Amino acid sequence: MTLKVGIIGCGGIANGKHMPALKQVKEVEMVAFCDIIEERADQAKAEFGTADAKAYTDYQELLKDESIDVIHVCTPNISHSFISIDAMEAKKHVMCEKPMAKTSEEARAMIEASKRTGMKLTIGYQNRFRTDSQYLHQVCEANELGEIYLGKAHAIRRRAVPTWGVFLDEEAQGGGPLIDIGTHALDLTLWMMDNYKPKYVVGNAYHKLSQTKNAANAWGPWDPEKFTVEDSAFGFVTMENGATIFLEASWALNTLDVSEATTTLSGTKGGAGMKDGLQINGEDRGLLYEKKIDTEAAGVAFYEGATNSPEVLEAQQWINAIINDTDPVVLPEQALVVTEILEAMYQSSETGEPVFLNK
Repeated sequence: MTLKVGIIGCGGIANGKHMPALKQVKEVEMVAFCDIIEERADQAKAEFGTADAKAYTDYQELLKDESIDVIHVCTPNISHSFISIDAMEAKKHVMCEKPMAKTSEEARAMIEASKRTGMKLTIGYQNRFRTDSQYLHQVCEANELGEIYLGKAHAIRRRAVPTWGVFLDEEAQGGGPLIDIGTHALDLTLWMMDNYKPKYVVGNAYHKLSQTKNAANAWGPWDPEKFTVEDSAFGFVTMENGATIFLEASWALNTLDVSEATTTLSGTKGGAGMKDGLQINGEDRGLLYEKKIDTEAAGVAFYEGATNSPEVLEAQQWINAIINDTDPVVLPEQALVVTEILEAMYQSSETGEPVFLNK
């Protein structure tokens, strides 16, 4: 069975992740590409499309093609919800890049559209498919850590502010590092804990280094006048069962303690961390133990056979879920909780008060 895929948004995340990954999935043909910049759509069609693939600048025109089975939404955050909803209304299954949406209201509307139309919906949290993430999730599922009552979600860069596209535009993105990379760390932490019932959230978002001119940065200095999102954000979540999650995210922070899209967990039987490679710790027969898991051993040097690339594994399981009519690994209901927490952190930072959820 071959599924025909359309790509809406042919910018960085489409070229860096979605299209190269889909190209390696044998059950896929990329037949349509859309971008508001015509040259981008044409270039994507030439590099990744079938011989008869089409390019568009209006995604509504693309959605009229009844032969397309699947849409990948790779646009700025502001348009995730309405493009995804329109695609599902047009009877296409949807993979939407993270975060699910700018607001929880938009995310809930996406879920409602999926249920109403019967179309599958998933969100692009590819870090779940890393070898260390898969191993740790199995450990958690087997209850080897016991009840996990403390999680720490890490998304800390020292100086790596994305200066291209609309990353610095609050209106287009809804936020900075918290919604961009913090979302990955939070998704991993909630998934490991298997806990999607937050009670209340407290957070602070900072605009401290963003106004620095000619600042050192991995992608060159940023323009302070265009830096309208936070440069770092920190907060904690109390879950309904009493568990606590700390969340830290930064693009620019004066620190050497950096780690992106990782989690640290503490449970009644043991703990785990990913910041310096995957490590499991605990107590056994009155003695403490630590063990480091070699997650690189699965790969074989100079072998170009089966891939363990998280992006390709994500794409393959998504296509398999459509073909076999099963649930994708990332459920939209899980992604909604991530969005609810991030939204509450921003709200708490603005008001100086805790934000209660699910009241």
